[in-house]
Amino acid sequence: MDSQILPNEDMEIEEDDELESPDATQAMENMAISFLQQLDQVFCSDDDPGSSEDDSPGTKSSIVRLQLTDRTKRTRHGTTDTKYISYPRKCTTGSARPFAQLFHVLDSMHESVISGVPVTKRDIYYKDVPLLKTQRTVDNLVDDLAATFDLERSQLNVRATSKGLICGSSLTFRLNSGTTLCPSDTDGSLIPVGEDIQTFSLTEEISWVLIVEKDAIFQHLCRLQLTKHPSLQGRGLLITGKGYPDMATRHLVKTLSDNLPTSVPIMALVDGDAFGIDILSVYKYGSRALQHENYKLAAGRVKWLGLWSSELATLGIDRDTLIPISKHDEKKVCLTFHYSAIRKELMHMLHNRRKAEIEILYTSRPDASPGNNSHPPLLQYLITKITSFVSSAKHP
Repeated sequence: MDSQILPNEDMEIEEDDELESPDATQAMENMAISFLQQLDQVFCSDDDPGSSEDDSPGTKSSIVRLQLTDRTKRTRHGTTDTKYISYPRKCTTGSARPFAQLFHVLDSMHESVISGVPVTKRDIYYKDVPLLKTQRTVDNLVDDLAATFDLERSQLNVRATSKGLICGSSLTFRLNSGTTLCPSDTDGSLIPVGEDIQTFSLTEEISWVLIVEKDAIFQHLCRLQLTKHPSLQGRGLLITGKGYPDMATRHLVKTLSDNLPTSVPIMALVDGDAFGIDILSVYKYGSRALQHENYKLAAGRVKWLGLWSSELATLGIDRDTLIPISKHDEKKVCLTFHYSAIRKELMHMLHNRRKAEIEILYTSRPDASPGNNSHPPLLQYLITKITSFVSSAKHP
């Protein structure tokens, strides 16, 4: 890609080719065969009065055990943490349920790969709601199995339902179906899933990208036509994942991060609390749940535009109007504290014992920010901040 994008000159961003990977069908069938072999051993041991009840993995014949990759544990390079699903086990709700849930998900994925027809996690859940109980059960099992097989969800033909939105007429999507998606400067368009995108095309030079945590704030900024506002230097793009971002939104941000010139800053506007910072960290560093896919999802270029706890006083926001942090907030701060780049703000938040949501800018004094005070506080805040980030990116 050229280092500079000229107005009205198409710049296509090709999707990465799929890497060579283990065969998805074979991996799923091997797991099923392992289960059946162990089950056969259980029946054989039941017929043998001298069989042992030893509970150590790999030695007992009266317990069925499947090994999965534990995605939630941070590992050193080259090591893998594991967890097990076992039967029988001591519980009050019926110990066969975890196996039934796993093989329901495995069967749905196997059918999808064989038929070539993609399936969503929502589809899998609604096939047997009484068995699965919650959507989270399906989400966790799909990601556990993908990590165990060392495959991506797309290679298992499973798709997450997209929820992210994009606003900005400078970017178009060319889909594998042959259609072209052209977002506008006044409304949000649903971000397509990565498997459906052939290329992204920038039809016009952009100067900035802004990720917005909340859908309500995103919609408000769309109505203000922030992406082509005359007070900003150049056009921009607005993106929201509506809270914690889905895969399609993270993939888009990562692709823009990898391909846009460094003179185009990618910024994030999140709440000035531990959860807003955690959402920022998902975009920037990746998530714990999908560590095995963070290499293609973490966009290290993302910078924190705001809302900063340390800047609230300078915005004319009285401390008494802020929300006191709770014990739950403190716990979340501790979980996020290992990110050194944002540690200072976390410490300020704990010291001040207050947090702020983006909406507080609706009620701050219009004259709190420098510059053109004819704008509403939120808009003036963004104009000031975006202009500063664009200037710093162009003249580092």
